Amino acid sequence: MNTRKGRIYIVEDDPSFLKSVKRLIRASGFKVAAFESADSFLSHSSVERPACLLLDVQLPGIDGLAMQQKLIDEGRDIPIIFMTGHGNIPMSVKAMKKGAVDFLPKPFEAKDLRDAVLMALERDKQNMQRELQLKKAGSLIDTLTPREKEVKRWVITGKLNKQIADALGITDKTVKVHRGRVMEKTGVTSVAELVRLAEKANIPPALG
Repeated sequence: MNTRKGRIYIVEDDPSFLKSVKRLIRASGFKVAAFESADSFLSHSSVERPACLLLDVQLPGIDGLAMQQKLIDEGRDIPIIFMTGHGNIPMSVKAMKKGAVDFLPKPFEAKDLRDAVLMALERDKQNMQRELQLKKAGSLIDTLTPREKEVKRWVITGKLNKQIADALGITDKTVKVHRGRVMEKTGVTSVAELVRLAEKANIPPALG
């Protein structure tokens, strides 16, 4: 079977269960990397994407829920599928509110695991696309001068050139020149496109 695109990371301290899960994942055509503790995964330098994490709730040292929070705090956005033999509804609700893809009670069916993995990988692909768009948008915004960035933030509020000029204490003509350069450098042809670009780059409109 050809290896599918995606790496599945597993954190599970039960050797026999880990072996079983690895076999199921590989049978579905995915690459696997396994860890016996949260610390061993957290010290792992890089994650091959698209990826997802199969995470046991009950772990020695840092448990699964604490590890989820630690990943969030570190800004490591990897879709998580929790596995547990001791789960409860409040626990699963807490995990899902923090972004978990699924919460699988042990033992689970191969199909349920495969479906959850496919869902998690699709989410990570979408995350990767958003990150790429953010990077591209940020690169375009970085080509602007400080004044052009300032004018851009006013333009995306929908203000007219005269209103922007009054707010910045410059002439209408100067605003028009800066506005034209903003459009040219970012490659947009309308205010609506500029608004979308600013949203992708997480740049808020000017206040006023």
